[in-house]
Amino acid sequence: MEVQTSNLKHVRKSVGLTQAQLAQLTGVSRQTIIATERGDYAPSVYLALRIARALETSVEEIFALKEES
Repeated sequence: MEVQTSNLKHVRKSVGLTQAQLAQLTGVSRQTIIATERGDYAPSVYLALRIARALETSVEEIFALKEES
């Protein structure tokens, strides 16, 4: 299984945050947010929880597992 993170950008924009603002709220670099949105970086559980809290949603709303073929 791999993490699918395509919903992160949508949720972030829907709450009106920039990548830089989300990075500041979660204590990571903007580059980490960019890589996570692109699917190049799978965040730790701890970071996923911080992102969800900053966006006032659940981890499941932002990050989903997809089955490998």
